[in-house]
Amino acid sequence: MQKESRRNFIKKTVAGLVTLGVVNPLELLAEQRNFNPKNFIGKVLIAKDAKIRDANGKINPTIADKLINDGLKKLIGGKDKKENWASLFNEKDVVGLKLNCLAGRGLSPNAEVVNAIIEGLKSAGVKEDNIIVWERFSRDLQRAGYNININDKGVKYYGNDVAGYDSEPSMNGSIGSCFSKIVSEKCTALINVGILKDHDLSGVSAGMKNFYGAIHNPNKYHDNNCDPYVADVNAHPFIKDKLRLIIIDAIKPQFKGGPGYKPQYTWDYNGIIIGIDPVAVDSVSTDIIEKKRKEKGAPSLKEDNKEPKWLYTAEKKGLGIADLKKIEIIEI
Repeated sequence: MQKESRRNFIKKTVAGLVTLGVVNPLELLAEQRNFNPKNFIGKVLIAKDAKIRDANGKINPTIADKLINDGLKKLIGGKDKKENWASLFNEKDVVGLKLNCLAGRGLSPNAEVVNAIIEGLKSAGVKEDNIIVWERFSRDLQRAGYNININDKGVKYYGNDVAGYDSEPSMNGSIGSCFSKIVSEKCTALINVGILKDHDLSGVSAGMKNFYGAIHNPNKYHDNNCDPYVADVNAHPFIKDKLRLIIIDAIKPQFKGGPGYKPQYTWDYNGIIIGIDPVAVDSVSTDIIEKKRKEKGAPSLKEDNKEPKWLYTAEKKGLGIADLKKIEIIEI
């Protein structure tokens, strides 16, 4: 009989304790990192700088990096970049960055934002080989301008078509899906790297809707404006217990016509939205979209029959705060 490695034994033991309810994954992580995510429920950081794009629309990577790291410092309160990232991640983590690239190069997270996140992870000791930038399909990353890297050294870039899905569906609430092995097996931690845009069915697609890219059958879960399905996908332990950070690229969002890219409905918001509470992040993102729609004379999401009711379902499931009146918005 082959001797089982100590690492696998520990992983199985912890997994067993989690299953039995003896160990709460979030509390375990909080203890390891001296960081309690519960302290950040209902808090959202918005960092903006009109100079993030030059006259030709090119993003300044230095400003993108500064917005993210100044934002994290304001949100988390550590003394420097390394301390703030290390409060969320450590050298043992395998971190998956879930991008939303379905709309192509014009409406996907910008490489400068993604690179700033990668540098932040490295400052916390996460190895490049243990960082996976992923999407539902590799071709989605390619359309957004990213180069696929599967086996070479360094940060990995690929989709579920490479990683594969679990062989058996996993149930949670109203959903039954085979999850990407990126979230079920490969990663210990997730960062949701979304794009701020409206969506013709879910109302808004910023953070939580982005994890439809983690399941094999997202087409099944768009009825009733994706309620309760967005909430149920995000409440699954593969997502809920591994999600540590949400960063929304809101440099040039889209308020109408989504999820496809409609440049006539984009505007220069020049911002990054950061949070640890996924519901609060999406609630604030929805409010930004609603205000721009009103400014442009477009109907509200509710009037357009695509109100994101799943936000309140997610709040009821304990995933975060949906009520804007209860959310602390920090702006820098």
